[in-house]
Amino acid sequence: MLDINIQKKLHGASGEIILDINLQIQQNDFIALYGQSGSGKTTLLRILAGLEEANGTIKFDRAIWLDKNTNLATSKRNIGFVFQDYALFDNMSVEQNLLFVKNNKNLASKLLQITNLEELKNRLPHSLSGGQKQRVSLCRAMMNKPKLLLMDEPLSALDPQMRANLQKEILTLHKEFKTTTIMVSHDPSEIYRLANKVVVIKDGKIINQGKPKDILLKTQGSSKFSFEGEILDIIKVDVIYIAIISIGQQLVEVVISKDEVKNLKIGQIVNISTKAFSPNISLY
Repeated sequence: MLDINIQKKLHGASGEIILDINLQIQQNDFIALYGQSGSGKTTLLRILAGLEEANGTIKFDRAIWLDKNTNLATSKRNIGFVFQDYALFDNMSVEQNLLFVKNNKNLASKLLQITNLEELKNRLPHSLSGGQKQRVSLCRAMMNKPKLLLMDEPLSALDPQMRANLQKEILTLHKEFKTTTIMVSHDPSEIYRLANKVVVIKDGKIINQGKPKDILLKTQGSSKFSFEGEILDIIKVDVIYIAIISIGQQLVEVVISKDEVKNLKIGQIVNISTKAFSPNISLY
């Protein structure tokens, strides 16, 4: 278990704030940190990585990472960190970027296979697309088989289709290596797909936490509207079916019939329309 109880003075979006986090994370959890920019999410990741100082305690299993007498070096925390900007070595090939972390060709090959990069292993980073670079960055972060993987909006610069593809690969790596993962994200659909728990931070404090469906889902339908959305999930509740649909930065629930379920599938793009309080769903 990762036990976090830290405090640090910050200059946030609304002025000076105190980052005050008391959080327990279970082994193999996939946690999403959610909230407005400037609320302290990235600073929390950096404190966990040992890149910034703070007051308080951090314990991972039986190891003390931070207390009044200890501030364990980043290199000794057994973490992986995936940044927004890839941070690859431009003069090294894809494979060399991985082997720089740990000289283990078998592990490098396995990671490149999982992320569909094996055919590009001899390419230099400047010849890769943004999505390919982020895959390399993700693979490199996994080369030490970290117990804790930290990701700071790793997919924010990518187009929606590439994001969806990489989300699947992130989840595959998370499960394959049984890593505890903490990710900063502003994308509710991304959080819904990946995380088993979301922690909402505002002005340095945790204001809510729980399952993504319980925290993020917002229903609305009091006025006429028609929007394009993506089906994230289809859930059977007693005798009815509910589709969870991502529309922009919102998640909505739409009740669908047994016959509609036959024609709908997760990942499908649909049109959502309603008159008054009765939403209708149709194929896009």
